[in-house]
Amino acid sequence: MVNYGFVIDNRTCIGCHACTVACKSEHDVAIGVNRTYVKYIEKGEFPNSTREFSVHRCNHCEDSPCTTICPTTALFTREDGIVDFDDERCIGCKSCMQACPYDALYIDPNNGTAAKCNYCVHRIENSYEPACVVVCPTQSIISGDLDDPLSNISKLVSENKTTVRKPEAGTKPNLFYIKGSEVMLDPSATERTGSGMWSEQAAGVGHYAKYAHEKSGASDTHSMIVQLALQRKSEESNPRDRAVINDVMDKLAERNAGMAPHANQSSSAKRVYDQPSKGILWGWEVSAYIWTKGIASGTYLIAALMMLMGVEVTQTQWWAVIIIGFVFLGITGVLLILDLDRPTRFLYVMLRPNWSSWLVKGAYILAGFGGVLAASAGVLILGLDANYLTYLAYAGIPLSLLTGVYTAWLLQQAKGRSWSNDKMLPTKFLLETIAIGSAVAVPLLMPSVVNAIIGGLVLSVAFFHGKHVVLNPQMETLV
Repeated sequence: MVNYGFVIDNRTCIGCHACTVACKSEHDVAIGVNRTYVKYIEKGEFPNSTREFSVHRCNHCEDSPCTTICPTTALFTREDGIVDFDDERCIGCKSCMQACPYDALYIDPNNGTAAKCNYCVHRIENSYEPACVVVCPTQSIISGDLDDPLSNISKLVSENKTTVRKPEAGTKPNLFYIKGSEVMLDPSATERTGSGMWSEQAAGVGHYAKYAHEKSGASDTHSMIVQLALQRKSEESNPRDRAVINDVMDKLAERNAGMAPHANQSSSAKRVYDQPSKGILWGWEVSAYIWTKGIASGTYLIAALMMLMGVEVTQTQWWAVIIIGFVFLGITGVLLILDLDRPTRFLYVMLRPNWSSWLVKGAYILAGFGGVLAASAGVLILGLDANYLTYLAYAGIPLSLLTGVYTAWLLQQAKGRSWSNDKMLPTKFLLETIAIGSAVAVPLLMPSVVNAIIGGLVLSVAFFHGKHVVLNPQMETLV
């Protein structure tokens, strides 16, 4: 069985960006986003400073968290080990971007769907190598079958000491670096300073990539060595690959603005070129929906528990609980759809489900809880015996608990963020659901000014705490 992977040889990489341009040209990648890019780091103190280059892209992991969390199987692993994607199934939920520890995915600003390096499968299937491999003037990018002991890539991995990015993530990446320094591969070793080459692109990525054309970017000096190396490689290549190389040479010539490399004046490592941060992917909609579904599920949970403990809950109070549940569950649904970059495809979550994703499980839990609320309303409308509300509570209590807590398991699937390391996250969401539910249900079932004031304070604290939980991990540097 074929198992495709990459080796990046940092001993020979010259940071020319030919791979970046080749990828953009081959896949018509939009302005402001990249499937492959080169990270620059400078170390030392002038005049004894050095610069390192590192090519970053999808690692085509054996245990890929992006395919696990994707709710519609828009991301999937092929039999040959390539992690590919299907535009037609993607709903633009951005969960794959949260799950990838390598920040390899982005939202295409032209169609609102996720995209990344797909190993140029259209070329592989026709016996050509990926465009980045063909165009690299120093042959620093090597592709091939990792499971074939006679392949060039397999020999390089076995004969050289190689490293991978973030092995602690447990993703088993199929992208290996020769001579990849810890400073280069560890995102915490250097800080994003907001300054450096092409840093003005920061205003033009992610959801805002369509505005990137308003910014004027600058690139490295177009080295004559790079130009001659590309020209020589073009002469040695077959006609199909020669066309790719010549196209990249033309585009490199258009992009270069004559920016001379500058030495780092600090003895510590410093980023001087990097992919712009994608910023906050899950914003106010997600933090608000956690709060609204906490109100819907928590209110019912507390009311049902109090009823089972013998506290009298009148028909009027039950109507209030059910209406609050419906209203805030509806708001939750609206917020979830608003957060999608392809909102018209929201039903794909239930019609084309990937059952390993907690987005899918959560959608069915929300539907189940909504069904309990509807059945409870039916009991009241038809004037049935109040015991039916008790029977429904036996299903409603676990469903309301799951409604409040399932987002914690979704966040834990996001291996690219610190959420995945927080083993207490489900417990925190459970306690928060109970607190939010009590803040609404107690003043409703036991009306008093004190209960109302305390409830309001608890709701306020829960709202801002939820915002903190959602937003802060997204500010961490992944690359």
